Amino acid sequence: MELPALEEGRLLRRYKRFLADVELPDGKVITAHCPNTGAMTGCTPEGARVWLSRSTSATRKYPCTWELVETPRGLACIHSAKANAVVAEAFESGVIPGFDAYPELQREVKYGNGSRADLLLSGPTGRVFVEVKSVTLCDAGGQGLFPDAVSDRGRKHLAELAAVLDRSTRAIMFYCVFHNGVQRVSTAGQIDPRYRQAMADALVAGVEVLTWQADVSTGQIVLERPLPFTLDPVAS
Repeated sequence: MELPALEEGRLLRRYKRFLADVELPDGKVITAHCPNTGAMTGCTPEGARVWLSRSTSATRKYPCTWELVETPRGLACIHSAKANAVVAEAFESGVIPGFDAYPELQREVKYGNGSRADLLLSGPTGRVFVEVKSVTLCDAGGQGLFPDAVSDRGRKHLAELAAVLDRSTRAIMFYCVFHNGVQRVSTAGQIDPRYRQAMADALVAGVEVLTWQADVSTGQIVLERPLPFTLDPVAS
């Protein structure tokens, strides 16, 4: 995924979940939209370098959107919705091996109890439902963790994936790692033990997990390589 031209700034604070005050190089302070509903642990250090995109829409209250942040562990993309597009692009271009039998790709497909699958891959042999989650929580040892806050929605998605499984239907939880410092990923049981249990149940049911590192830069974001996934963190 190519990124638009970005403006650099310095983070002053994030507040009300969807807002962030940023100081631009000329000293001007603006309020930018923060497109992330999570806790963003480790991604909001005061004074951090951040990068913003700017919309030309005359109707937007906050023209700038916070996209990237430089953390002590590396560059991270906090625009979580971009993960769906990055993963879809990787499937369509064949970067992710093993899915040649599912050449058709749809986005935002209704399924389950009022849910929408981020992606649906299909072909003569069946279907693959894919839920995509952006991972930005990185501890000092390079351990990526999900979720970064209690996630009832995340648990629901795991249950929905398990429910669609049959002889011709696969289900995948896809962790798209949007933090360059992450080396491996696990569930954050200490943050949300119910999510950890939901993942354990989903794995037993046959839900698959794919975890891929995205190379995050100020010019583009592309999936680079698979990372190991474990239910619980591995001691570094």
